[in-house]
Parts: sequence; C-alpha cells; structure tokens
Amino acid sequence: MLIVGVVQAPFGVRGWVKLHSYTAPVDNILKYSPWICLGDPGDRRELCEGRRNGEGLVARFKGIDDRDAAVLVRAKSVYASRASFPSPAPGEYYWADLIGLAVRNLQGLDLGVVADMMSTGAHDVMVLAGERERLVPFVRNRFVKDVNLEQGYILVDWDGDF
Repeated sequence: MLIVGVVQAPFGVRGWVKLHSYTAPVDNILKYSPWICLGDPGDRRELCEGRRNGEGLVARFKGIDDRDAAVLVRAKSVYASRASFPSPAPGEYYWADLIGLAVRNLQGLDLGVVADMMSTGAHDVMVLAGERERLVPFVRNRFVKDVNLEQGYILVDWDGDF
C-alpha cells in the first residue's frame, strides 16, 4: 500500500471529507482504487465515492455517515494498492520507488539515502539523509546517471562537498 493522500477536514454533514492528494495531477487519486483510510490499528475505511469539488477533492468512506464520524478521520492517511498504479514508462519512476535507495556519486562516495522527494516546479529534488542532509536535483542524464531499483542504488554526478 502507498500513501496517496490525507484527509483534511469534514465536508458537509453527511460524512464527506476534504482530501489532500499527493498525486500529480491531484485528481489522479480518483483512478487508484480501492482506497483505504487507515486510522488506529484495525480501523480501515474503504472508499465509497470521491469527486472533484472546485479546486479540491472530496470523498466518503464506508461507515462514515455524518460529520461527527468524519471528524474522527481528520489527518488520517489515505492508501491505495501499488497494483492499482500503471507501470511507469522506461526511465520514469514513482517517488515511492526511489525513497530508501542508496545514492553514491561517480567517485564512489556514499551521499546518503533518499529520505524524501520534493517538486520545485522546474524538476524533482531528492532529499538525501546521511552524515548531513543533501538536496540533489533528479535530472536524468545531467545529474542522475543510473537508477538501479533491483540493486537499490542511484548513481549521480554530484560533488560530495555540495
């Protein structure tokens, strides 16, 4: 299961909630089903329906039929099965597949592990955790020379002093 969004707040009085989507574009979250909203251990809520609402998204989960119940899932993560995602094209990757990979430069220096990814608008950036935090642009052929998911590493052309 991969996190695809988070419940923000109740929406109306019939159990609907506002969603923040981590997908791009944001309404792609509606394509990945089944959704699961996970709260405390054993508290799994399946999606009944979801739709765009203006600039945002709203959804309703099974067993949540009023505003009071919707309040209880505020800030809970929304997950979708990895199997519901289409396979990425060659040379493309889901961020979730990159997180946890070791990163080393062309000189063999270990720069850290991909702890997070962020988008700057111009390109994606890897946030590396190691002896110190590093930000490395995920730009294929310029900085990112090889991504090997099977062996668990990314090779970059990046100075160890940066």
